[in-house]
Amino acid sequence: MRFLAVCAAVCAALLVSVSCQSIPQRQQYEYQGRAMGTSFSVKVVTRGLPETEVAAINSTIEDVLSAVNAKMSTYLDTSELSRINRHDSGDPMEVSPEMLEVLVSARQIGIATNGAFDITVGPVVNAWGFGPKGRPGKPPTDEELDRLAGLTGWDEIEIDDAGSRIRKTSPEAGCDLAGIAKGFGVDQVSEALSDGGYSDHMVEVGGEVRVSGRNSSGEPWRIAVERPATAGRTIHRVLALSDQAMATSGDYRNFFEENGVRYSHIIDPRTLRPIRHRTASVSVVDQFCMQADGFATALLVLGENEGYEMAVAQNLAALFLIREADGDFTEKATPRFVTLFGEAGDDE
Repeated sequence: MRFLAVCAAVCAALLVSVSCQSIPQRQQYEYQGRAMGTSFSVKVVTRGLPETEVAAINSTIEDVLSAVNAKMSTYLDTSELSRINRHDSGDPMEVSPEMLEVLVSARQIGIATNGAFDITVGPVVNAWGFGPKGRPGKPPTDEELDRLAGLTGWDEIEIDDAGSRIRKTSPEAGCDLAGIAKGFGVDQVSEALSDGGYSDHMVEVGGEVRVSGRNSSGEPWRIAVERPATAGRTIHRVLALSDQAMATSGDYRNFFEENGVRYSHIIDPRTLRPIRHRTASVSVVDQFCMQADGFATALLVLGENEGYEMAVAQNLAALFLIREADGDFTEKATPRFVTLFGEAGDDE
């Protein structure tokens, strides 16, 4: 009996050993580069892959982001968006399915935030020097902004959802998708990877992130919320995300100063002027990065009070970082955010 027991134990150990050796080891593959005017970072966790498949994933990532940029960029004269902005006829234009999806989503976010998100501020963005033409010699005058006010608002862009067409009501009207296009690009890469069978991945483009599945340790992905400081990049909080997206909108990276006044690239569509309040950044967690991207921009426009109330009313998981007089930052998190991630310090 003792002999049989020993044999059984040995056989069991051998079976476990053979079984473990037959399971492909999970590896993490990292891809980095530049696209859409910024940097991207993608991590894919899967079984060991041949070099040809590793290269194929890289090509997929670059092809998807290149295709999005070819449609959404204001810096490419040949992009679909640039053609829309140049269109000087009142006739309807056919748009791609991807462009239609982004425009419809932008309209929904604009309606939900009472106009705090409005892609028709394109001409205003250019006037302030944050568009493809670069910075003018001085900020726009009140008279110029009054004129541009007649070119902004959702009544300037009519969207025919069923016919996949749009119509500009004014030849000078134009769109800027900077507040939503990166999020869309992130979603497109994430969905392409999932469609290819790579369900465990992290996609980041210019700070906007979407994760799927688990990291190489089998745990939720740990994604940093950046501290909104102009001097260097530091981490404010680290969040555990799984099958979620996060986008952050901040006033601390793209700005200029004129006569001692600081002008952020975040334009308030209601005033046509850069925001001037204490809210330094807003991070939003959502299922889709495009939604998170648009809402983060809108909530930053609205600020710590109006934006917070809007986020609570929309049941958004949002984190506001407020700039204090001493240069430090305080948090203001919505109930939905606290439910998901806890109070400050709980995620450490």
